Amino acid sequence: MRLLIAFDKFKDSLTALQACEIAARALRARHPDWELDLCPLADGGDGFVEILTRAAGGRRENFPVTGPRGGQVEAPIGLVPAANIPPAARALLGLRAPEGTVAVVEMASASGLALLAPEDRDPWQATSYGTGQLIRLAAELHASLILLGVGGSATHDLGLGALAALGLEFRSADGRRLRLPVPVLWPELARIEGGVFSALPPIRIACDVSNPLLGSNGAAAVFGRQKGLKPGDADRLEAESARVAAQLCAHSGQPVALAATPGGGAAGGIAFGLMAAARARLLPGFALVTAWLDLEARIAAAAAVITGEGRFDESSLGGKGPGAIAARARALGKPVHIFAGQVQGRVDGAFHHAITPDGIPLGQALREARSYLAAAVERAF
Repeated sequence: MRLLIAFDKFKDSLTALQACEIAARALRARHPDWELDLCPLADGGDGFVEILTRAAGGRRENFPVTGPRGGQVEAPIGLVPAANIPPAARALLGLRAPEGTVAVVEMASASGLALLAPEDRDPWQATSYGTGQLIRLAAELHASLILLGVGGSATHDLGLGALAALGLEFRSADGRRLRLPVPVLWPELARIEGGVFSALPPIRIACDVSNPLLGSNGAAAVFGRQKGLKPGDADRLEAESARVAAQLCAHSGQPVALAATPGGGAAGGIAFGLMAAARARLLPGFALVTAWLDLEARIAAAAAVITGEGRFDESSLGGKGPGAIAARARALGKPVHIFAGQVQGRVDGAFHHAITPDGIPLGQALREARSYLAAAVERAF
């Protein structure tokens, strides 16, 4: 029997690849004759570079860059020959010919929330500068296109940090350069100078959120709290974001209406900033991953599908990740097993497995996720 094992990450516990391997070991111990197709999933956050680069036979290089609160972190760039990318994924990227190299970059590795202890999470102070350094490095490695995953960010700097790394200068009224133009310094921001460096190739941003930059469904309102924003600061950050967005649009020759673009609020507005100053384009993230990993064919070839993530809830049913795989597999009549630490959403006809025993505290559940997942898979099969 052929099984497709396609897990997303168990946040703060297991990577997508680790979850797939744990399930595979449990299955091989019981059914050594089964054929297992391991397909770890990426949502644009942690693991985006590793999963896409590995799947397309590319190579990965690590570089020291600036972290979300300064300091230095090691972050990867994946370098993938365009010829190795499936045609459907190349079409989504806008690559007309299978030539050149696609650089895969993930914001989470340079400017991610997981890089900060809870007490250090503060969108007023966090910068996307390291992500901009990765983009610049990818260009210097002669990438013909850059694919940026923006999940898991710690920032709300509208991508100004990244743009500073790419060549823009942000200055105070007295001409002082704001090297890291984080929101706490925005009241000092009087003018923007320069532009992105000329060798920058096209940028594609893999994004599945539809939030605009501003408003009740915007970046600060929806994502600010999880990045450490205090409730009393939300209105001030929103007002500063609107003012700085207008400055960036004016400098870049873009209409202010760009801030209303669905998805522009992704990752603290880096999507908006890169669209405004670097002419980046958004594309549907999970549709790209589905094409890149050839998921449709792999689901069709499987006798059954195993999927899951740390928490399977209503947000999992919105057309991406394990929810989308489960729904597609059920539409093809495949048995589907969904494993998660918590299960609060359901796919009709699928088997749902909450791997964490009742009454277990969250900290223990995260520490013991390996054994809980293995035991749950063994019980199910």
